[in-house]
Amino acid sequence: MTKVSADSVERSGNVQVLGRAVAILNHLAQADGGASLTEVGNAVGLAASTTHRLLTSLESERYVRFDSETKLWSVGVQAFIMGNGFLRTRDLVRLARPHMRALMEASGETVNLAIEDQGAAVYLSQVECREMMRTFARLGARVPMHCSGVGKALLSAMDAGMLVRHIDRHGLPRMTARTITNDADLKADLAEARRRGYAIDDEEHAVGLRCVAAPIFNEHGDPVGAVSLSGPMARITDARIATLGALAGRTASRIMSEIGGNPPAD
Repeated sequence: MTKVSADSVERSGNVQVLGRAVAILNHLAQADGGASLTEVGNAVGLAASTTHRLLTSLESERYVRFDSETKLWSVGVQAFIMGNGFLRTRDLVRLARPHMRALMEASGETVNLAIEDQGAAVYLSQVECREMMRTFARLGARVPMHCSGVGKALLSAMDAGMLVRHIDRHGLPRMTARTITNDADLKADLAEARRRGYAIDDEEHAVGLRCVAAPIFNEHGDPVGAVSLSGPMARITDARIATLGALAGRTASRIMSEIGGNPPAD
């Protein structure tokens, strides 16, 4: 009979607890306005007693917080501090901010910065416009790449093999009536984005909203992010698309210069 040491049992138990705690944090990070104990437990597949024990442990370290009035749990300040630690390691965010503000002033529209993570576009930074009617993307929010401006800009910078693997793995789910769900149509759209220097989300992710976006490359010519302008169709009209796209492209180039990046040779 194989003997299992007490140390290995303890390590296994610690890993399991850590995995459950991370699962809870991941769920709360995506839960706008917080989540109840039952909602958290159901989302991570744990009993209410286990979920409550983990939440209170995380609360003691300020990774989560509990609102006694709403009875909802949400991400705590320590998680925010850790997130800022990540952002400090990414010069892209810090160096892009002045150019994003300048782009907002020049265009009058909301400016976003996003990267690719595990097949989705993730918003890292945003400069909101001053209009009463404006778009808003929660920082850390994940959006499908095939139907978002930032995502399509990043896809347009991928080589053919990477693009095929992305489509095979993540598919092209329909978000609106205008979402591109055909491989050939998406490839043609991305080829056009490469030709003109910016991608367009024409009500493909959300009805009534448009977005233009340009990719940002590192020193190796690899896409490391995308900058976009987003707003309602009432303002981002057909007549403004080319102008806004050119503004996004110039801003992407300026950010590339800041980080020492270069577009690919071809």
